[in-house]
Amino acid sequence: MNKLPRVLIVDDEPQIRRFLRTSLPPHGYECIEAEDAASAMVAYGKDRPDVIILDLGLPGRDGFSVIQDIRKLALTPIVVLSARGDVEGKVKALELGADDYVTKPFDMIELLARLRAALRHGLQAVGEAPVFRSGPLTVDLVSRRVLLRDTEVHLSPKEYNLLRFLVGQVGRVVTHHQILEEVWGPANVEDVQYLRVLMRALRKKIEPESEIQVPQLIVTESGVGYRLMLLPPEGRAGGAPG
Repeated sequence: MNKLPRVLIVDDEPQIRRFLRTSLPPHGYECIEAEDAASAMVAYGKDRPDVIILDLGLPGRDGFSVIQDIRKLALTPIVVLSARGDVEGKVKALELGADDYVTKPFDMIELLARLRAALRHGLQAVGEAPVFRSGPLTVDLVSRRVLLRDTEVHLSPKEYNLLRFLVGQVGRVVTHHQILEEVWGPANVEDVQYLRVLMRALRKKIEPESEIQVPQLIVTESGVGYRLMLLPPEGRAGGAPG
């Protein structure tokens, strides 16, 4: 019998913990609770959760400090669930090591999708498949070949490096700063316009319809960064997780 994914819920609001404690198990999760940073670290050490739902507005030491403490120990996925909707707070949480950010009040379907994406990313930290597929896109990470509906797409080295980095972070929000540091190096982390130009060029090649409609493969997280989506194969019904 497979073990259910274990979720550590860290929130000082009893009603939020109660809602998640009753809503998550029917979807295949086991829940652990903590109300502040200290009890969160105790629960983490004792129960070793598979994913963490974390509020930033904790009493005493805030959620940012919990992210830092967890990241000193492990790569356990962290989904921030917070009433803070400011871009600065989102960017700070993601750059400290959170995998995703959901703003209160939240939709349960969205939260479940983000949890699934975070768990997938946690598994990828252990071992990454040599071929990535999302909707019409296929990326062979060994041969560095990129296919769109079985037709080879020729990318520049920079375009491929950008796509390769996003594949490694699939389902996660990746900040402008994180992408610029990875693709261009630490000297260029403020050059967001470089990234926007390269992103538009990459989208034109792997998602040409993005010129006339909202992109589905690489979505923009306004003011924060980008997220590569894991889409079902073309022709299969159903929504995209994450």
